[in-house]
Amino acid sequence: MRLLAGLLGLLAALAGSPGPASAQDKPGAFDFYVLALSWSPTYCLSPKASPQQCKGAVSHRFVVHGLWPQHETGYPDYCARTAPYVPDATIAAMADLMPSKGLVLHEWRKHGTCTGLTPDGYFALVREARGRVVIPQALSAGTLPPMTSRQIEAAFALANPGLAPDMMAVTCEDGHFSEIRVCLGKDLAFRSCPEVDRRACGASRTLTIPAPR
Repeated sequence: MRLLAGLLGLLAALAGSPGPASAQDKPGAFDFYVLALSWSPTYCLSPKASPQQCKGAVSHRFVVHGLWPQHETGYPDYCARTAPYVPDATIAAMADLMPSKGLVLHEWRKHGTCTGLTPDGYFALVREARGRVVIPQALSAGTLPPMTSRQIEAAFALANPGLAPDMMAVTCEDGHFSEIRVCLGKDLAFRSCPEVDRRACGASRTLTIPAPR
């Protein structure tokens, strides 16, 4: 009886233990990217905000939150048990787009490892993706008035020919504009992304846009 009980206990433990990574979390196995551009002044309102990003000599507006591989439904993450090392020179070279070492390392571990690229290859792609998106003049200078999600998307569409509302999503936090998420194919061309678009703030919701310091 003790032997039987022990075997049953072992089987239960095996059934409850985590299995191998999902087939959807294999490096390189994804459908498209989301380029997330964070409005830094909103992020910097958080008590957990990075001093490196929020209290340095440079006052940031849009920063790259990340370049995220996506499935048509859901997304892969943490695709390597031990993420390859990111050289200090690579981290330093990203400071103009991702002004926090912690952000660079987190994005590599969570999302970069799912691309199938090396750290240098991934961050070169991040830079290339960022270069595909023009920041609208209406969001580039001065203190900004409140805007609706629809107005923010319209400004990005006007500045980026071929970018349509169903290819991006505005996110918000506590009534503040938080992020614009732009969907890109593996060739970095704009493309639709219904699931990402559905997670956006309501199109008619008016959002405050905190001013850079």
